[in-house]
This record gives sequence, structure tokens and C-alpha cells, in this order.
Amino acid sequence: MTSFVLTFRNVAGHVPDEVEGPAWMAWFGELGSSIVDMGSQVGATSSVGSAPTGSVVTGYTIVQAADLEAAVLLAKGCPGLAHGGAVEVGELIAM
Repeated sequence: MTSFVLTFRNVAGHVPDEVEGPAWMAWFGELGSSIVDMGSQVGATSSVGSAPTGSVVTGYTIVQAADLEAAVLLAKGCPGLAHGGAVEVGELIAM
């Protein structure tokens, strides 16, 4: 199995509301043993250099999956997608 970071993005200042919050916990339950690190929400952000405009990192989770395609399938269940967010999926490479 390979580890992947799911990086959650949304508009600056987006905070899951009382409807979205439980959906996140349900999704984490669905991910089950594929979760390596549930991660964390991200608070205030700032960019150094030329960052894409329109969204900021709002959190991350690390999962294990057989390959990138399988990790993307896990990410497609993210409840943030229904609230204008996006998920970037990246393979973690040991250094």
C-alpha cells in the first residue's frame, strides 16, 4: 500500500457548518482503516510566491491506497465537494 495526502481546498474563511460537519465524520468512518492520519483543519493561511487564486488549503488527511486511482476514488466521497470545495490527491514519497 502507498500513502497519499488528500489536501482539501475551499474559499478562504470556509468553515463546515452543523450540516457539513457530521457528513465529514461519516465520511471518515467510511474511509475506515485506509486512514493513516485523520489530519487537521487549517486556520489562517498566507502564500509565499505565486499561488493559484480562488481557494486556500483548509485541511488534510493521509490515507493508504493501492495506487493513485484508488486514492482518487476515496477522495470522491469527500463531503466538501458538495460545498464548493476540491480535493488534491498526492502520493507521498519517502525521503
